[in-house]
Amino acid sequence: MTEDDAQAWVTDLFGAEATERLSAFVAMVVEEAPHQNLIAPSTIPTIWDRHVVDSLQLVALAGADTSARRWLDIGTGGGFPGMVVALVREGPVDLVEPRRRRADFLQLCVARLGLGEQVRVHASKVENASADAAIISARAVASLQNLCVAPRTAPQRRRGGCFLGGVSTRRSSPRSSSIGGLCSTWNKASRTRSRRSWFWIG
Repeated sequence: MTEDDAQAWVTDLFGAEATERLSAFVAMVVEEAPHQNLIAPSTIPTIWDRHVVDSLQLVALAGADTSARRWLDIGTGGGFPGMVVALVREGPVDLVEPRRRRADFLQLCVARLGLGEQVRVHASKVENASADAAIISARAVASLQNLCVAPRTAPQRRRGGCFLGGVSTRRSSPRSSSIGGLCSTWNKASRTRSRRSWFWIG
């Protein structure tokens, strides 16, 4: 998928206004990238394909009926997927990022993109974040096994909510897709590259 294809994919699913908001955020990430390692430098030329589209898979996986429910993103880093998700949905989003410089960058994005009433940034570990969320996401912040087990006892997870986790297919072991039936693997839509395996725990 080219960068033009990726932006067209976003526009088809979320509309031109959402694409414009995401473009403003992407520009901020690219501008900040030389100052801190928000994403791998090698992925900057393909940021829409590798990071934006990859993050937006979760919106479909969470389901249209969850658009107004609180979303908690663990280890948001440079804003993927949490900030991207916030830019295409109406519901409140909590971004948890323990590294201060990255949390400061996320807070700057919230201010510049006009998300102050929708998005909260927690500059702490998830254990110290106070958020009663219906949806919890984590993108490559732990081993697949830990990601599968953690949400079952996460205090931030509202009863009846779901957990969405993602692990790079290049980092997954042959055994990682069958950990005792804990995870249901969900692969990307056919128009995207399968760089990451997403799974859902209800």
